[in-house]
Amino acid sequence: MDLYAALDMYSVSKSKRISQAVRFAAAAHSGQYRKGTKTPYVWHPLSVGRLLDKAGCSTETIVAGILHDVVEDTSITLEQVKQRFGVEVAEILEACSVSDTTMPWEIRRKRVIEKLRTAPIEAKIVSAADKLDNLRDTAADLAVEGERVWERFNRGRQRQEWYYRNVLLSLTEGSGQAADHPLVRALELEIDRVFGEPPGVVAGCGSEPEDIGGGAGGQNE
Repeated sequence: MDLYAALDMYSVSKSKRISQAVRFAAAAHSGQYRKGTKTPYVWHPLSVGRLLDKAGCSTETIVAGILHDVVEDTSITLEQVKQRFGVEVAEILEACSVSDTTMPWEIRRKRVIEKLRTAPIEAKIVSAADKLDNLRDTAADLAVEGERVWERFNRGRQRQEWYYRNVLLSLTEGSGQAADHPLVRALELEIDRVFGEPPGVVAGCGSEPEDIGGGAGGQNE
């Protein structure tokens, strides 16, 4: 990938820490691709970082966004992130992710939902940017490929809707700052755009996931 083009995505591209994070993420995600596509996976975390940058987030939060998948989807450990990028970045990643990829998909997603309820606002905003970028990609693919897009994910449309809507609920609990953040509001609009506005309670939303079992899932949910 063109690292210079990646750095041009950021208004704070001259920041040494941003440059380090971009290069670190590019190396960690080398050889990975978005599900069902030939798009290098690293463009997702870089896009997440750009969303955080445009929203005026701190450099530490932007760095955490760029690195948000390295612990879950690569061999990089949280301790390595801590040593290279500091305690604050590592704590944000720890608060918005579950690194045990051996868990069944539903259990792992439920853990994420639970952690986000009490997560610090920085972790909630990183998670909002992550989910927003994922759903925007999904919306673009739906416009071209239709409903068969859901076949590329570890779970189909219904389970994905359950997950995204419950993540949104967790993001809006607690501090009002997170609920009012532009990225959280944008995520809510994107959820309704992709899945449709719910007439009431979404089937399965807020309840225990059904059919627990199967793969743990990973990139792109």
